[in-house]
Amino acid sequence: MRPAIKNIVREFQFEGDFLSANMYGTGHIHDTYAAIFQAGGDTRRYILQRINQNVFRDPEGVMKNIQAVTAHLRRKILAAGGDPLRETLNLIPTIDGNCYHKTEEGDYWRAFTFIEGARTYDFVENLDHVYNAAKAFGSFQTMLSDFPSEQLEETIPNFHHTGVRYQAFISSVENDIMNRADNCQPEIDFVTQRAGVTSTLIDMLNRGDLPERVTHNDTKFNNVMIDDQTGEGICIVDLDTVMPGLSLYDFGDSIRSMANTAAEDELDLSRVNFDLQIYRSYSHGFLDAAGRILSPREIEQLPFSAILMTLECGMRFLTDHLQGDIYYKIHRQNHNLDRCRTQFKLVSDMEEQLDSMTEIVENITIRQDNYVQS
Repeated sequence: MRPAIKNIVREFQFEGDFLSANMYGTGHIHDTYAAIFQAGGDTRRYILQRINQNVFRDPEGVMKNIQAVTAHLRRKILAAGGDPLRETLNLIPTIDGNCYHKTEEGDYWRAFTFIEGARTYDFVENLDHVYNAAKAFGSFQTMLSDFPSEQLEETIPNFHHTGVRYQAFISSVENDIMNRADNCQPEIDFVTQRAGVTSTLIDMLNRGDLPERVTHNDTKFNNVMIDDQTGEGICIVDLDTVMPGLSLYDFGDSIRSMANTAAEDELDLSRVNFDLQIYRSYSHGFLDAAGRILSPREIEQLPFSAILMTLECGMRFLTDHLQGDIYYKIHRQNHNLDRCRTQFKLVSDMEEQLDSMTEIVENITIRQDNYVQS
């Protein structure tokens, strides 16, 4: 049922008189509206969202994180002479000064300024997009490199703990509550054959070989706003999963989402390939922005992280298929199984091209080192 938006907007410090609100964007998690106001002779837009509490069980923790991180980013952007109204999300306070409004029914609402003159893209259109998106994610890492990660809530526990994801997968196979395991045995075997690598990054973190950082954890291409005029990535959005993590999660998930030559649910796997050119452009942009704050071990593991994050995503699709499609929305029979197959095809391609991926990163870092020394 459509909520009474007029009642919700009264709870926030919007400028102007409320005109209308319509569903906005292509996201599948929250209820998102573009709210339009008349302020003098100008029309202003804001983003208004109802938080999905089925996915985010601690909405107050989510909002605490977003408020802290965006305040930190704003300070960094101002110090660099940038425009914080366009280069980070800006929360609209409620009439009582809070960063969210909780209704009597228990719903949580939040609002942001609308960033005009920029947009998100669901698909990569050119390599400049890739490079600029990578620079935006790398800059995000760099600006937050001095933020104490322990101050943030874990909004989705074990979100990128691939070892935990693997155990959940094994349980779904063993329980097989939907009697689907027999029809996806090749996919099950694909995962179990790679069981040994699932905890690699977490083990390195626990040994102190990798630093814990503030990470975005959902670095899809459509979570970067691209400026309409310059084509540059200006703002990282969808900060719900910002929490302690590894820089490798962000790099690897970006490669997974951008370097696929086909749709995520493509049925014809011959069309699903790993695009090494996109990988090269992304690696270049990310390291141009974040290379100076990354440790040698982090840089060394960048190629592997792309494989692991892609394997993890495919494993999650397969787990959901085995459990009855309870997390990801499906639009056809076996939709999550189709999705997992595209991820596993990408994993296979990446494994075959790992030497080339490693060489690309090494060449970029060598050029950067030579530039700094000169």
